[in-house]
Parts: sequence; C-alpha cells; structure tokens
Amino acid sequence: MDVLSLRPVDGSDDAVAAADVFAASRRVAVEAGSIPPGPHPLSDASRYFRDEVVPTREVWLAELDGRVVGVLALDAAWLDHLYVLPEQTGARIGGALLGLAKGLRPDGFGLWVFLSNAPARAFYEHHGLTEVERTDGSGNEERSPDSHYVWRGGQHHGDEASRRGVGRP
Repeated sequence: MDVLSLRPVDGSDDAVAAADVFAASRRVAVEAGSIPPGPHPLSDASRYFRDEVVPTREVWLAELDGRVVGVLALDAAWLDHLYVLPEQTGARIGGALLGLAKGLRPDGFGLWVFLSNAPARAFYEHHGLTEVERTDGSGNEERSPDSHYVWRGGQHHGDEASRRGVGRP
C-alpha cells in the first residue's frame, strides 16, 4: 500500500532530495516545452537548495513509502516551489502539498507560473487559485511571460488534503 507523508526538511540530505525532485521535474518540463530553461544549470540544484532555499524558506517533502517524491517551499507570502517527480504526476501528491500550503498559510499566498506551463496553470486553477496578473516576463530571470496566481485564504478546510488528514506530522 502506498503511504504518502508530508514532513519538513531536516538536514542536508533532505536538501539534496528536494533538489533532486526540483531538477528532475524542471528537466522534464523544459524538454516538454512547458517552461523555459532556467538561468542556472540544474547541476547546481543541490547547492541552490542547500544554500538558498532551505535556509530562507519553509520547505516540506512529500514521501511515498519513504521515497521523496515532492517538494514545497514557502516564505511568508509566496509559494516559491512546488515540484513532484514526473513519474508521480497525477498521483495527488501535488494536491496534498498545495493543501498543506493552504493550511500553513491560512490567510493566503501568491505564486508565479510561466504562461507556457498550461498543466501547472490548470492545476492551480482546479485547486481554487485565481490568476490576478500576466506579465511579459521582463521581471523574471528567464525573461518568459508569466502569470501571478493567488490563493486568498480561508478556504483550506474543504480541500482534499484536509479531508484525508494530510498535513503537519
């Protein structure tokens, strides 16, 4: 039986595991044309998560039977990263992580998605986030058109993760 658990990052091994999910997901999305190549090499992902993401954000891992399959990174007002291993797409892991974000930020949060990333945009819209702005991409490192989504808060009590009891250990 597949058991999904969500837990905070704890140490450098977890930072590497988070970076591995980030890199695998981005690699497949770039190959599919859903997102532009990033300004930094994916080979730098471990250093990026260890030195920049984990020390400055609240980072959570999704584990399926003890294997890290997803990562979520939040700051006070933004969902900065939500990635799931490509082979786990559609397994409700992203929904569980997003439900956790809603529970952790009950007053709401924002996020940015590339306009070219139709699957991610559909996912966020399906889960109740609202598009509030589109840009030409001049404000992001990739220089690619993007969209600002918000979750306005106060709605997390009815989402699937809450109904299934997924959340803080």
